[in-house]
Amino acid sequence: MSLSLLAVLFAAPSFAADNLAVVNGKAIPQSRAEAVIAEQKAQGAPDSEQLRAAVKERLIGLEVLAQEAQKKGVEKSAAFQTKLDIARQSLLVNTYLQDYAKAHPVSEADIKAEYDRIKAQLGDKEYKVRHILVEKEEDAKAIIEKLGKGEKFDDLAKQSKDPGSKDKGGDLGWANPGSFVKPFSDAMTKLEKGKYSATPVKSEFGYHVIKLEDVRALKSPTLEEVKPQLKQRLEQQAVEKHVAELRAKAQIK
Repeated sequence: MSLSLLAVLFAAPSFAADNLAVVNGKAIPQSRAEAVIAEQKAQGAPDSEQLRAAVKERLIGLEVLAQEAQKKGVEKSAAFQTKLDIARQSLLVNTYLQDYAKAHPVSEADIKAEYDRIKAQLGDKEYKVRHILVEKEEDAKAIIEKLGKGEKFDDLAKQSKDPGSKDKGGDLGWANPGSFVKPFSDAMTKLEKGKYSATPVKSEFGYHVIKLEDVRALKSPTLEEVKPQLKQRLEQQAVEKHVAELRAKAQIK
């Protein structure tokens, strides 16, 4: 059970008429069950009689065990108090961040701007490309020379130091320029279909020999299709920024 429910589970129960159950004379409030059900629904579970029955059994089981633990004095132990302090702090932080996100909602304009930014970064084309990556420039030049003499790109790719593509003829599949480091994407987008780079392309990984196999229009998802993901991403970024600002202002010794 998540920390977000600890405060509810440890709350003093009321003997109101809408109790979920009474265990050894101690009431389990219905509100506790509703809190658990709300969390399950937030995770995608449908509200049903089966869910409510399962939650009831779970809470009764917890109450039985909690009462026994109290009899044994577990809550008085230093280990329990330490864990309780951590749980209480985590619950406090999670609730605060949730409240912060609600008080600083992401606007439709923010989501649209992020969509446009990503779409511009991806461009309107994607490329099917192969490459051979080697450590030294002279090795890349030797590969280009062999290609000029008619040797096959697929065969020469076996000496590539890229483990993900060397056994596939250097095939990197379809990707947009933003998926690659800039020197690679710059060289790739200048090539004609079926051609390979006439000179080695240097990047932070070594020297590439690049072959462009095909180009096609990039079919981007619509704003509506990705809006939930963009909203969640922007909310997370806002929270992370806020946390970083608080950390920067904190006096830490």
